[in-house]
Amino acid sequence: MPSASQSSIGASSPPHAHLRETAADHLRWLDLETDHLRLRVLNFGAVTARLELRVGDAWVPMVLGYHDMVSYLGDPFYLGAIVGRVANRVGGAGFEVPGRRVALDANEGGNQLHGGTAGLGRVFWEIQQVADDATELRYTSADGESGYPGCAEFLLRITVSGASVSYDMSASVDQTTPINLAQHNYYTLGVTGDIWGHRLRCPATAYLPLRPDGVPTGAIAPVAGTSLDFTDGQSFAELDPQRHGTDTHVIFAKGADSHMPEVAKLTAPNGVAMRVFSDQPGAQIYTATHLISAVAAQGGQQLAPFAAVCIEPQGFPDAVNQPDFPSVMVHPGRPYHQRLSLNFSTNEADQDD
Repeated sequence: MPSASQSSIGASSPPHAHLRETAADHLRWLDLETDHLRLRVLNFGAVTARLELRVGDAWVPMVLGYHDMVSYLGDPFYLGAIVGRVANRVGGAGFEVPGRRVALDANEGGNQLHGGTAGLGRVFWEIQQVADDATELRYTSADGESGYPGCAEFLLRITVSGASVSYDMSASVDQTTPINLAQHNYYTLGVTGDIWGHRLRCPATAYLPLRPDGVPTGAIAPVAGTSLDFTDGQSFAELDPQRHGTDTHVIFAKGADSHMPEVAKLTAPNGVAMRVFSDQPGAQIYTATHLISAVAAQGGQQLAPFAAVCIEPQGFPDAVNQPDFPSVMVHPGRPYHQRLSLNFSTNEADQDD
């Protein structure tokens, strides 16, 4: 397993302020590879730093990534990270429990985003390769970390098989506390320009309207007639001709039987497609509207607005403050569990199935 010092090439952002000056010395990673897919995961933030598909004789990046692994220590965009304890936004950076108000670390105005300044995507995890095709990462979040009650033990298992990668996320707690994780890859599917020509098909019939600060209002609205109607698999350009972009949570239509239904299919103009399978009730769709950085990206990529799209299956955002949303509270003896699987293929640019 190489150390960070063996890969210090290109411009980097300063590490996040909560990290020690020696943080780069602790950066490690593991690589997993099949005949069709290869992946690099960091011990920092459980970040998927590389995810590449074999297309012909070439390895093609499926996600945005930095050239230098050290750059992830200062990344403000959560590229490839596992975010939490509670992904997305918590309005007012707090919530009520019987008898008191829990105050959380506010890191986006008066709200909390992705678990706070030192959320799961910005701390060091223990990392271990447990099989030829799998690695496990563990992190213990102490009682009171980022304001959250209770100690939480997190376990992430990443497995590769053929042209697929799966993320199995779990957590056990010693007090009732909210947990809502999300995997935050920025998908390009090998396109180095923008994602306006990408087509997204998603069986979502409703979405969560937002306040100006990005926190859900508490209402649930139909996607029909909006730029969030991905049911027919149109391109982002067709659905959003003025190119405003989106950063909104859509709600999946409930399937009949499958515990891991296909919740999205993203198809790029180059024919590469990604099917997303998840057991979560919805996903944040983010078209990287605010992504802009001069830090060096991996070969040929640009960290620019609309250069990628995030598809982040998760529970409803701000559910801790919205009594009508499905609860994200986790209890002792009833662990949290989320499964996510990504399946890649080629030569599908003109197919709709």
